[in-house]
Amino acid sequence: MKAIVVTDEAAGTAGMTLTERPQPQPAGNDVLVEVHASGFTPGELTWPSTWTDRLGRDRTPSIPGHELAGVVSALGYGTTGLSVGQRVFGLTDWTRDGTLAEYTAVEARNLAPLPGDLDFTVGASLPISGLTAWQGLFEHGRVRAGQSVLVHGAAGGVGSMVTQLAREAGAYVIGTGRAADRRAALDFGAREFVDLENETLEDVGGVDLVFDVIGGGIGQRSAGLVRAGGTLVSIAGPPPARPADGLAIDFVVVPDRAQLGEIAQRVRDGRLRTVIGDVAPLDDAVAALNPAERVKGKTIIRVRP
Repeated sequence: MKAIVVTDEAAGTAGMTLTERPQPQPAGNDVLVEVHASGFTPGELTWPSTWTDRLGRDRTPSIPGHELAGVVSALGYGTTGLSVGQRVFGLTDWTRDGTLAEYTAVEARNLAPLPGDLDFTVGASLPISGLTAWQGLFEHGRVRAGQSVLVHGAAGGVGSMVTQLAREAGAYVIGTGRAADRRAALDFGAREFVDLENETLEDVGGVDLVFDVIGGGIGQRSAGLVRAGGTLVSIAGPPPARPADGLAIDFVVVPDRAQLGEIAQRVRDGRLRTVIGDVAPLDDAVAALNPAERVKGKTIIRVRP
């Protein structure tokens, strides 16, 4: 099968190559998925799991990508809950070969049915951003109606999902980002917007929940904005500062079939929009994942037409 592989961590996306790899075989409780579309997060090339297995052994050349939409083509021994020919989407294991390939083997529990009225390209754009937003807001942040939520990067892939889901939950959303992102953040449901380049973040005052996708100095300053009993949720590593009288939580997103179903339903009925940037075929994936200019939205590799 055709696949994108990486062998050198220092080379980053520039070290990607398109090559031939053996088609994987599904183990027990796995499914083999014929990949139709794949998402990619550039940050995964800095994760140890891209380069080593669970025991710390080198596993290069490895296939990156952990978001997919496709069709089940075979079942591993003992696999239940899915069937051959079924449309699926989901999030693969971090330490196994990923989705920038024509086929990938995935634990069945990591996948959810993809409704027939959702395109494979849309399905592949949802797992990381959608699950991260869902888990950060509802599992870790425990957001409730009437609360105030500060969302950093509110027009980005994760931030836009957080903004929409928080708004739907009845929260008052304040978005942040670059000046050029103001209109998009407001369109996604933010009631206010802070331009981090030209406006003062501290003018926001106290909020119940901060969802931080930036970290560093922004994360440290954000801790001071959390009111008593509130929460700072981060996906940018352990927060550099903790709220004086609240919680600080950092987490790594995990697959969840039920949550994927909730996200897909919201996309179907128009309550949730995903941000897709470029869409490129697998043959052009290396160039697409090394763009000359910044691309707004997630780049999706269309493995099959």
